[in-house]
Amino acid sequence: MNLNLNNAVNYHYDQFPPQELNYSKLVNELIRATDALARYDQMLKNMHNSEILLAPLRNQEAVISSRMEGTISTMDEILKLEADNPEDPTQAQNFRSEVIETILYQRALLNAQKALNDGYKISLPLLRAIHQQLLFFGRGATKAPGEFKTEQNYLADKLKKNILFVPISPEKLTEGLEKLFSYINESEHPILIKTALMHVEFESLHPFQDGNGRIGRMLITLLLWSSGIISAPHFYISGYMEENKDLYIDTMRRVSEHNEWEEWCSFFLKAVEHQAIRNLEIAERITELYEQMKIVFSDALASKWSVNALDFIFTNPVFRNNRFTSNSGIPAPTAARFARLLLEKNLIITLEESSGRRPALYSFEPLMRLVRV
Repeated sequence: MNLNLNNAVNYHYDQFPPQELNYSKLVNELIRATDALARYDQMLKNMHNSEILLAPLRNQEAVISSRMEGTISTMDEILKLEADNPEDPTQAQNFRSEVIETILYQRALLNAQKALNDGYKISLPLLRAIHQQLLFFGRGATKAPGEFKTEQNYLADKLKKNILFVPISPEKLTEGLEKLFSYINESEHPILIKTALMHVEFESLHPFQDGNGRIGRMLITLLLWSSGIISAPHFYISGYMEENKDLYIDTMRRVSEHNEWEEWCSFFLKAVEHQAIRNLEIAERITELYEQMKIVFSDALASKWSVNALDFIFTNPVFRNNRFTSNSGIPAPTAARFARLLLEKNLIITLEESSGRRPALYSFEPLMRLVRV
């Protein structure tokens, strides 16, 4: 393939981290982004079971972030695969490879969160481990999972006729990564500014053959959480990035082309503010639905186990009947009776009837309508 380099922007050698930032350009946006993020975080702290909200948000992030890189799947496909293959999605039968790749994004993010919870730091070994899990299966499996690039890579436009950006050369990558992690660990910049600069630098280094965009967006969540600005790893930003994808890419390119670090930080802070407000709206809608359904389930099931049933179904809105009876914490005969009652009252619908030893597959549509992307 002939590569047109006429309009390509080259990596900003020896310019990271920026020596000075004009905070007067950023202070109002920094305050608004910090406030929006804090309000969203506080709402989650107040929930009795935040996993009810986090499970659909993680799946949304996996679908959108993967879709930005051309891996197309739907929330329904993701949840159906999880219902059938909760332990090892790569063993799934009759699922498109794109769906499995999207699940691997979600699993890699979860595993990174667990590693940080266990005391590990954001580091090069953790980065490689996340990448190895992300590209374990499908198209990425041939792109050196867990290994940094050894050949020059490029960012091309959709038709791949023009090179938009030339990342750091492989020979300089080690030095570039050392500077990045030194900055992450030692800089005293406000955490949202640090996260903004971390993200644009990681994308500019483009250290892997494939998967850089997804890893870079994961790192936003992980850095915000490990720095304490959010109380749990639950803030995902890919929705705003996808909606403003051209501006997102162009603003990153201008950092290297014209040294526009403040302009990038401004874009990033707006993204955080808008996404936090949107996530808060989604959280409020899910919480409102949960409170409504608490009464509905209590009336329909007339049992002390009704909240257990509600929590399981909110966390697993697409589920096989056997998982409901075995994993909901409800005695199996009671859970089986609940499933029949919920079906009779149209609170869940049947996606697949039971067949032989294969249990029925159900969907909780009131929640699915809120979280489909």
